[in-house]
Amino acid sequence: MSTELQNDRLLKALLREPVDRTPVWMMRQAGRYLPEYRATRERAGSFVKLMRNPEMACEVTLQPLERFPLDAAILFSDILTIPDAMGLGLYFVQGEGPKFERTVRSAAEVDALPQPDVGTELSYVTDAVSTIRKALDGRVPLIGFSGSPWTLATYMVEGSSSKDFGTIKGMAWDAPEVLDRLLDKLAVCITDYLNAQIRAGAQAVQIFDTWGGVLSPAHYRRFSLGPMARIVEGLIREHEGRRVPVILFTKGGGQWLEAMAETGCDALGLDWTVNIGEARKRVGDKVALQGNLDPSALNASPARIREAVAEILADFGHGEGHVFNLGHGITPKIPPEHAGAMIDAVVRLSPQYHHGG
Repeated sequence: MSTELQNDRLLKALLREPVDRTPVWMMRQAGRYLPEYRATRERAGSFVKLMRNPEMACEVTLQPLERFPLDAAILFSDILTIPDAMGLGLYFVQGEGPKFERTVRSAAEVDALPQPDVGTELSYVTDAVSTIRKALDGRVPLIGFSGSPWTLATYMVEGSSSKDFGTIKGMAWDAPEVLDRLLDKLAVCITDYLNAQIRAGAQAVQIFDTWGGVLSPAHYRRFSLGPMARIVEGLIREHEGRRVPVILFTKGGGQWLEAMAETGCDALGLDWTVNIGEARKRVGDKVALQGNLDPSALNASPARIREAVAEILADFGHGEGHVFNLGHGITPKIPPEHAGAMIDAVVRLSPQYHHGG
């Protein structure tokens, strides 16, 4: 496994170190918008079989890098691997997304949840990480990830995705100590899981808090940010002779950026509802910022996409600490050449904002 990186722009930018241009990667960059991904998934038989096969997970992780000059690979996996390993029976329904056979709604059910042994029950994930690292051979860094405790809990309590999160929000009001216990259990497991990914070769990690933005400010701090801060505290921060940056991403979390920056993370992911220049003023030089083109902009013409990229680069302005990304994952119907137009625009337009790496 090569520890020498030919392109370490991403790791430098996440630590606010000088780079020659703004690094770029995309959430869900290995996904359904690519015909080659769809072909591999077809061969695997299902999303779950693909995710659990380290060689195939490696294949789809590398596919976008063959097409685009991206500055990072991100592990191909799913945020719900941990609740699945806790025995809740993850399955996917076409057009409806992930579902669980069993839910967790009472103190007894929380207490009965096993703490999975990451090394055995989630070894297909760490095997994928080490397989991908070997295949990358130092080309670009590899990002590992997990869902946040709150986001995983929403699926575990609701049993699937939800429009109003009524059951888990009811638990937050009526049985907050039960929810705290569930989130504590998840935080311990996620810390182990991300550390296992780092040991297997992940060079940066991101915590995806997809549903933190549905909470009130007080509940966000208690049920989402608090558990994420405990994870950040427990992570391996130096490995293979360099810092392992940690990115926190709360979709809909623009009002809490200052509090998120206090967790000790290295970077904050921004969704598209926040102006990146204003976000930069608010957090100062505490953390790097990642984002934040609205994924729907990729439906526009390539010329308009280039203008939208230019606007975000100008809003962030000169200096270090910007990783270009979408404000959420790329959607399945985007033409790959539109993603290419965005990436090309970052490569061409961003050097003017840097003094060189």
